[in-house]
Amino acid sequence: MSKFVIIPCPHEATTTYGKGTKNGPAAILKAMEQVEEFDFELNREIERFEIQKPCSIKELKARAAKVLGQNKIPIILGGEHSLSSFAVQAFNNVSVLQFDAHADLRDSYKGSKNNHACAMRRILEICPGVQVGIRNISKEEYEFAKKSGQLGKIHFLNPKSKIPNLNKVLEQLSDNVYITFDVDAFDPSVVSATGTPEPGGLGWYQTLDILKAVCRAKNIVGFDVVELSPKRDDIASDFAAAKLIYKIASFLQTA
Repeated sequence: MSKFVIIPCPHEATTTYGKGTKNGPAAILKAMEQVEEFDFELNREIERFEIQKPCSIKELKARAAKVLGQNKIPIILGGEHSLSSFAVQAFNNVSVLQFDAHADLRDSYKGSKNNHACAMRRILEICPGVQVGIRNISKEEYEFAKKSGQLGKIHFLNPKSKIPNLNKVLEQLSDNVYITFDVDAFDPSVVSATGTPEPGGLGWYQTLDILKAVCRAKNIVGFDVVELSPKRDDIASDFAAAKLIYKIASFLQTA
């Protein structure tokens, strides 16, 4: 029996620019069929994944909790980023590591507190969080982060700081960590099929170095991959998201 359980959640209700995140889970699962299970870097095969049927955002907390009750690791495929706070509610004594281009710290957006632009704000109402890859933040979000003390936990990407301070990231995280990975954390040269791509993002190997360090130092209790908006002429983005899941799983098997 696999220790990894995939929960597809094709939720899309608040996307504000590019659409299509509801098709993300299916595209990732299709691409995963083409990923080799053998990881040459680690010289081992990755455990097969148990794949559940898709669920709604309202079912997500219960689904994740049931997987945790079986001492397995839930892997949630989105869907838009607003689903992450619903998933996090299933976990106790965790902190969240967010990979993202955007801070997602708005209290509400377009009349909704559960807009995908509010994802991390809602998570911080549940547990602490550390943010990596951020390179787009509104004045409202910046002021909130400054006032709340979250600003010191935002690891911005800019020309002077292309690589997050890994030691600081690890110090700011608790022992148990949930990872939420918005694919727009990547530079568009890695993943362009997302609703709000942002230039100057994380590279592939740069991202894997961060994930490898976190998986070795912390107890990863679950993770999600969200905001893929598949395009017919860009299967490379689907494959990158699929490969990312395999790499995280392989890191967890050898942690």
